[in-house]
Amino acid sequence: MSGPPRLFDRDLHRRRLDRAARRYAAASFLKRRAAEDLVQRLEVVKRDFPVAVDLGSRDGAFAAALAASDAAGKVGVLVQTDLSEAMLAGRAGPRLVADEERLPFAPESLDLVVSSLALHWTNDFVGALIQIRETLKPDGLFLGAILGGATLIELRAALMTAELELLGGSGPRVSPFADAYDAAGLLQRAGFALPVADVDRVTVRYDHIFALMADLRAMGETSTLVEGAGRPLRRPVLTRAAEVYADKFAEPDGRLVATFEILTLTGWAPHASQQQPLRPGSAKMRLADALHVRERSAGEKAGG
Repeated sequence: MSGPPRLFDRDLHRRRLDRAARRYAAASFLKRRAAEDLVQRLEVVKRDFPVAVDLGSRDGAFAAALAASDAAGKVGVLVQTDLSEAMLAGRAGPRLVADEERLPFAPESLDLVVSSLALHWTNDFVGALIQIRETLKPDGLFLGAILGGATLIELRAALMTAELELLGGSGPRVSPFADAYDAAGLLQRAGFALPVADVDRVTVRYDHIFALMADLRAMGETSTLVEGAGRPLRRPVLTRAAEVYADKFAEPDGRLVATFEILTLTGWAPHASQQQPLRPGSAKMRLADALHVRERSAGEKAGG
């Protein structure tokens, strides 16, 4: 039986994260935003989490936001992991080099798993969610943030237009991201209870396309798609893409807009104490009675 399709070159992704580690802080605004949002959600949860893991911690944005929040006392041990050893270097606290596709934690050993802007690079996103759910104790909590489908729509359009014009064809240059409408369903497929997905759309302004691409390199967020890995982005294509971007996506002051969509996911490992949906047919009152209307048969016309 074949496994999931291999979309991303994980070794290339790790190498790019290694290179980005030195300058990551200069472009970590999305990471900080996502991490702070996860901490705010944790603040309203009325329970403690003795053992927690931060998957894809990068520069430790979640740990920093947690330490400065009212939720700091809720988390006992926080283990920070990353695919890149360089990202974890020189940081205090428990740290572990770990691949989000192959989690090293025992089943039902964790109370909380968080992950901000890392899991969208996994080849089998649902499989990664299943592993996370299996590592959580019953009624354990998962809080995650990934980049969504509207991310970098302007850059996609500019690159596609440039390649079609100059090469007569186009291939993927920006990684595919999950759709906001599917996110809660993916949590449910992975076996999480009470799944919730929210969308935060962020617009960032740049002087030119090259500043945007420099930020993406500093974040370690440049494409590692297996398809198209052998097609370098040639200078004429990039130059034309810059012209298209400026023509289509510039604001009145000449600065360019770039869209980032952050999907925030919340799910719980199943437990008997959690709220359960009612069985079909178990309602105590008919809907028509509750709404104070007369129930009609399927063939009866309104007003009849």
